Amino acid sequence: MSDLVLGFQEVEHSQLLLVGGKGLNLGKLSNIEGVQVPEGFCVTTAGYQQAIGDNEMYHALLNQLTLLNVEDWDQIREISGKIRQLIMEAEIPSGVVTAVTHYLSRLGDELGFAVRSSATAEDLPHASFAGQQDTYLNIIGVEAILKHISKCWASLFTDRAVIYRMQNGIDHRQVYLSVIVQKMVFPQASGIVFTADPMTSNRKLLSIDASFGLGEALVSGLVSADYYKVREEEIVEKRIAAKKLAIYGRQEGGTETRQLDPGQQTAQTLTDGQILQLARIGRQLEAHFGCPQDIEWCLADGTFYIVQSRPITTLYPIPEANDQDKHIYLSVGHQQMMTDPIKPLGLSFHLLMTPAPMRKAGGRLFVDITHSLASPDSRENLLKAMEQHDPLTKDAIMTIIERGDFIQSLPDDRKEQTPGTNNKGASSAGNQAQFENDPAIVSELIKRSQTSIEELQHNIRTKSGSDLFDFILEDIPQLKKIVFDPRSTAVFMSAMDASAWINENMKKWLGEINAADTLSQSVPNNVTSEMGLALLDVADVIRPYPEVIDYLTHVKEDHFGDELLKLEGGQETRDAIQAYLDKYGMRCAGEIDITRTRWSEKPITLVPLILSNIKNFAPGASKQKFEQGRLEALNKEQEILDRLMQLPDGEEKAKETKRMIDLVRNFIGYREYPKYGIVSRYFVYKQAIMKEAEQLVQAGVIYEKEDIYYLTFDELHEAVRTHKLDYQIISKRKEEYKVYDKLTPPRVITSDGEIIAGKYKRENLPAEAIAGLPVSSGIIEGRARVILNMEDADLEDGDILVTSFTDPSWTPLFVSVKGLVTEVGGLMTHGAVIAREYGLPAVVGVLNATGLIKDGQRIRVNGTEGYIEIL
Repeated sequence: MSDLVLGFQEVEHSQLLLVGGKGLNLGKLSNIEGVQVPEGFCVTTAGYQQAIGDNEMYHALLNQLTLLNVEDWDQIREISGKIRQLIMEAEIPSGVVTAVTHYLSRLGDELGFAVRSSATAEDLPHASFAGQQDTYLNIIGVEAILKHISKCWASLFTDRAVIYRMQNGIDHRQVYLSVIVQKMVFPQASGIVFTADPMTSNRKLLSIDASFGLGEALVSGLVSADYYKVREEEIVEKRIAAKKLAIYGRQEGGTETRQLDPGQQTAQTLTDGQILQLARIGRQLEAHFGCPQDIEWCLADGTFYIVQSRPITTLYPIPEANDQDKHIYLSVGHQQMMTDPIKPLGLSFHLLMTPAPMRKAGGRLFVDITHSLASPDSRENLLKAMEQHDPLTKDAIMTIIERGDFIQSLPDDRKEQTPGTNNKGASSAGNQAQFENDPAIVSELIKRSQTSIEELQHNIRTKSGSDLFDFILEDIPQLKKIVFDPRSTAVFMSAMDASAWINENMKKWLGEINAADTLSQSVPNNVTSEMGLALLDVADVIRPYPEVIDYLTHVKEDHFGDELLKLEGGQETRDAIQAYLDKYGMRCAGEIDITRTRWSEKPITLVPLILSNIKNFAPGASKQKFEQGRLEALNKEQEILDRLMQLPDGEEKAKETKRMIDLVRNFIGYREYPKYGIVSRYFVYKQAIMKEAEQLVQAGVIYEKEDIYYLTFDELHEAVRTHKLDYQIISKRKEEYKVYDKLTPPRVITSDGEIIAGKYKRENLPAEAIAGLPVSSGIIEGRARVILNMEDADLEDGDILVTSFTDPSWTPLFVSVKGLVTEVGGLMTHGAVIAREYGLPAVVGVLNATGLIKDGQRIRVNGTEGYIEIL
């Protein structure tokens, strides 16, 4: 008829911008053999654009809306309301009226129709937009249907739809609305099929929700639904809900809610045969669309009708595998304290240096631990490592082991090393004996690492083009040699084992909980804790110069050094900041991703932290804090030894305890150094690679230097060698990265896509307490500061930091807070080690801490028992 209206079967795959996501899917569904779809048509976006195209007030209001943020609730509500009113008052174009009338006469204009919205930005792979626009059921007559088409157009600007677009970064001016007019089906039952279980993400488990009457009762939350689960043609679970109400169509139009008869309320909505038939349809649609589907269905006169099918956008991707075997994957991000997605260049660097069986999914890395879990000995090693790193991960793994349905055990293999756990040289007794009288080994290891990096800096200067990439590939074995040196690992493992020994035995002998925490304060050779204290020293340099402080308070540009020199104290300030960057400038948030912006590349990142130190601390705070911690540790040591001497065999117990304390004091600080060595080397590589990126920009191969982040190491090497590149690769990966950034990675995921969540098994917690892992003793009360990006930190003395995760770059914040709460972490991860050294009560591994705790709330952190109370 025209491009204003298209029947479902006339819709082509390329017409998303004409019929919207829902209309496009209905067009596809209508052309699948054996799938029943109620007949209908789409009023295309061309009709919508004609209706509002020349309305100047509409475009003016739309421009105002585009300037607002999610927080501007009142203005969003006001402007959206005005736009809806304009659309409702706009005349429907005559071409739309004619076309709609024509199609209704063919379908039966005396029948009831569902009138529903279909936006061009909905039912997409990365955002479903489900429920953001309006649906109207059982509308009868041309005039009523035309009126509801206007209502659907207006619903593009409901408050919820506007805010949803803002949250997903979609421009209101680029979204248009099609309207679906579809023949009503009056079903005995209706509901939803998820072809992957929405609770566990298991792709092998299909889930069906079903209730009597129209699906509107289910969607609106009016009734509970029956819940069926199907795995491979077998119903594995059924829950029959009490369904007191149902919504049905009225003969004169519209719908009504009716009370069900008592016998029907508890009846199974679908027979077992119907459940299996519906599951087969679900699998058919999943296979057709190539991904798990969220399907709306209804059952009328013994026939299943499909009224919608969209991708399930909330599922985490399954790590890739080359076979159909069962696999269990462990999140590397939860071990490395960086659960954000990593760009392709960062991923490929990590893959170059790790010997573990790594797999990619959702912009993150996962290690395949299937083989390690099958062998009893390597399983024991892995579980021991997870106990230290992240008990929630350990509990998730134990859940799989105890179920017994996923892993086949292999014969014991005492020689096997658990992939990705660095357990070389980790036997405690031998290591302690080897190092206990020789703390100089730490200085030797540090010196060796520094010398190696200096040699790298010298040698890489002459490399460029393809030679540079060959050189880096040749140098990476040197990086591996240092990182995976058994002596290096054995040093900090000795300290970790000694720390565990102290906690276990002091509890047994003295009733003292977590005694090693205080003993770990202010240890030598901790490059990360020293970094936090060093920024206090930078603040001391700047403190006497009010002009500099005022300038830094208002500075916005990264390159602020030149302006500083015009101010009294400017030279001293720049020198102090530069000296700090010379030692720590390779660090940044998420530093395991080589593409992340380093402090040396963006020094302004440090300015708020320096100003916070000036505001919150007196001169000399760095030395005073370190000395206070050192004295507390020494006093604790003396107190413990004195108490032990009073016990039976006291002298022997005290002697062994003193040996363990020395191991902790001498070697636990080195725990942070290997990562410092890695990121130092990464930064040398990065600086050289970015020079090549500049050459590619000048040659017109890429648009901006940061484009190289979306290439793998090999792809970048090839682009530098040939000066050729398909730029669509970069564009596609930029879009993928946006999608990945919205995903929450699981700690443990199987090859079925099942996400296994760990739990804390704890008793006797206070009512309403939020449980976590105690990693640094003490109890503290204060204001919660929920901070997701370090750059946004605005801390007062006495605040408690609440965040998703911390890596070493967060350490400068630790000197300003009195306690720490994180969603990720374990006993020996970065945040825990530094919290103990600074004497901060800390609880980590707190599920959804940044959601449960609100910024500004007063909370109590119990770092001894492992919980948080909101006061």
